Amino acid sequence: MIVDCHFHLEEGPYSLDWLKRTAKALEELEREAGGFTQPDHTLAWMDELRAKLLKRLEQGGFSSEWLGYYLRRGKQLGIQRFGIVDHLYRFEEFRPYYEKHMTLDDSKLGRMQQNWLDRVCIGSIELFIELVRGAQREGHRIALGIEADYFPGGEEELRSLIANYEFDYIIGSVHFLDGWGFDNPQLQYKFKEQDLVQLYRRLFDCVLGAIGSGMFDIIAHPDNLKVFNYRPEEALLLPMYEEVAAAMKAADVSTEINTGLAYRYPVKEMCPSPAFLRIIHKHGVPVTLSSDSHFPDDIGTMLGEAAELAIRTGYEEVVYFDRGERKNMKLKG
Repeated sequence: MIVDCHFHLEEGPYSLDWLKRTAKALEELEREAGGFTQPDHTLAWMDELRAKLLKRLEQGGFSSEWLGYYLRRGKQLGIQRFGIVDHLYRFEEFRPYYEKHMTLDDSKLGRMQQNWLDRVCIGSIELFIELVRGAQREGHRIALGIEADYFPGGEEELRSLIANYEFDYIIGSVHFLDGWGFDNPQLQYKFKEQDLVQLYRRLFDCVLGAIGSGMFDIIAHPDNLKVFNYRPEEALLLPMYEEVAAAMKAADVSTEINTGLAYRYPVKEMCPSPAFLRIIHKHGVPVTLSSDSHFPDDIGTMLGEAAELAIRTGYEEVVYFDRGERKNMKLKG
């Protein structure tokens, strides 16, 4: 039995690479479903793909048809419990929160991040919520979540914003340090300016703040700072791992084995690292499984490997969320 508690409907900016990636997903999934009538890679076939891509663009990411691709592929892979989230920065209702805490000044970093935010913040969260609630009403085993960025000092503001909505669970994540979005490929030059041990200390201080805030059900990819493979000797990080794992246990929050960095980023390793996961297990912290997919053909990617890693580490169960309640699922049997 497999769960995928962390996947997304889409992510800008809306570049030609994004268009190509969306077309690739449609090509693969429509071929599986028998959605093409013409031979592959003929002009007539391309016209069919063009029509499907145009329909996707007209409908947008928050359509039942686009979500349906995820659910169908996931069920084919044996996923029985789904958890869908989108980043808060996607939604206009939360834009002021990001404007307050991101670096958006006239520096090189600020200009690049302003450009990014302008292109990824695309509409109201109400469309996302209604889509997922509609899928639940149709009987799909899907939980409605949100991925919220934690900023030190922004706890009460975020708590107030989230309180306006009913989610089945809330994922807390750290993607920004001192206003810098460290997982943005265009901004990775800033790693070369850093003392890596001190940088990881700052990351884990933010993760500890997120844990202690009491707002989150899952702490996402706790060591995602390694995204571009800038990392010190892991032995230097082990005391920080212990501190984070102990805090998770004390707060009764779960974390995840997130495969996204392993198949989408240069580091080619899941979050947390195997050593970090062993410490998390030692402290008795529950985990879930997450593909962190941003396209439907990626849902479930490497979750089999993630489940095997969990079993080797000593886990017998993973968690998922149903109507706001954390529940357990056996990894075997």
